[in-house]
Amino acid sequence: MECPYCEHPKAHKHDRTSKGSQRFKCPKCGRTFTETLNTLYYRRQVRAAEVATILQCHSEGSSLRGVARTSKRAYGTVVSLINAASQKAQLVHNQEVQEVDTNQIVADEMWSFVKKNRSSASPMNEKSETAG
Repeated sequence: MECPYCEHPKAHKHDRTSKGSQRFKCPKCGRTFTETLNTLYYRRQVRAAEVATILQCHSEGSSLRGVARTSKRAYGTVVSLINAASQKAQLVHNQEVQEVDTNQIVADEMWSFVKKNRSSASPMNEKSETAG
């Protein structure tokens, strides 16, 4: 396993954590770490399946308190997981979007929304609509 701190290619196994996760030690820098370092699961007592369920419920539009109730996790845990996931997603998005050529942008939905608001806000274009 590669060391995430100094990128030394051969970190070796170094005992286990109190929760049973494998710990590794880098022979070059001497730091210890687990496999879950820099992931959503680092120092959390939530299984991967539970994290996936929490994120899926939130992406489907459930409220944070509703997700906390259904997952039987604390509200703070749910908020922390969702914040961590959104930060990771933002990092991935920023890396991928850098090479997009933006010479032309089409925003059809936004234009129809703005156009509709302009016509309804203008006092000169007051039209009486009748059901017919």
